[in-house]
Amino acid sequence: MEKNFLVSTGGSGGHVVPAMILCDHLSKEAKIILSSDKRGLKYLDKTNYQIKIIDTPRLNNIFIFPINFFLILFLFLKSFFLLKNKKIKKVFSIGGYMSLPIILAAKILKIEIYLIEPNQVLGRANKFFLNFSKKIFCYSDELKNFPKNKKYKITIIKPLVKKHIHELKFFEKIDEKFTLLIVGGSQGADFFDKNLKVSLTKISKKIPLKIIHQTNENNVSFLIDFYSKNNIENKIFTYDKNFIQTLQTIDLCITRAGASTLSELSFFTIPFIAVPLPTSKDNHQLENANFYKNKDCCWIIEQNYFEEKIEELLNNILNDKRDYHKKKENLKKLNYQNTWKNVNQKILEVINEN
Repeated sequence: MEKNFLVSTGGSGGHVVPAMILCDHLSKEAKIILSSDKRGLKYLDKTNYQIKIIDTPRLNNIFIFPINFFLILFLFLKSFFLLKNKKIKKVFSIGGYMSLPIILAAKILKIEIYLIEPNQVLGRANKFFLNFSKKIFCYSDELKNFPKNKKYKITIIKPLVKKHIHELKFFEKIDEKFTLLIVGGSQGADFFDKNLKVSLTKISKKIPLKIIHQTNENNVSFLIDFYSKNNIENKIFTYDKNFIQTLQTIDLCITRAGASTLSELSFFTIPFIAVPLPTSKDNHQLENANFYKNKDCCWIIEQNYFEEKIEELLNNILNDKRDYHKKKENLKKLNYQNTWKNVNQKILEVINEN
């Protein structure tokens, strides 16, 4: 008899991407249903997953709390009958308030609950859900805000990376120009657009650079014009369907510190300069970056000091590559056993324990 599992996600890409990867890991074990709020739909591959919408409202507005209370109650009942009618055997959550109705319904129905925490800070929702869960999959057992009396629930896995990335055939970069990727994500693009131009212009006059720069649609023409006028080879994009192939051409990345982005850069052994988003909840981006910095795999610049430090750091990296190569080797060691098979076996071994 075929088993049915449900994976709950929603909100940002940082929640949705690991959820889709988890679905792929579980797909041969059971039939998977993926629940999401409406915000998460834009990140989902709707052709490959069976999706149910549980559009949980934000719970931070006390003025509409009475309305939200009844909405949560309705979504709890919707989740309850979804889990019961689909005969769900196990529920998995990537955290976030959007999973609340599902987790509560699973608890009432005595369905096994598993959590995934891709960040290096235990999220507030996952901290609450931890009381109901059987296990939590993490990339480390040194997460900030993690209750000491619940550490026995942690199972450490290698960072989740998409299956097709694991299956890629890696090739040696042949472009002699030093290629720099700038990727800010939805909340960081404007900051990098404004605060990197002068430094990159100065550096490019001494050392040939190729810039691959992700930005929002409003800034594409401006950046193309700016780099071209300063004779800097460039590729400007908002979305690149061949982005994974592009990563294989990169020497260094300047980035925010979302867990999924850092996992992919790490997997491709691309040293990076992390500029954590200071407004990230519980400062989790700084802790994500520190996870790699403590293993000597990256550099960190706090946003407040970015303009005064970035040019000097880039010059140091480009003029004396010993530290750069050391970090690249450390990334290789870190990812030595990060294979799809190893991660898959670990997840299935845990969820099939008696």
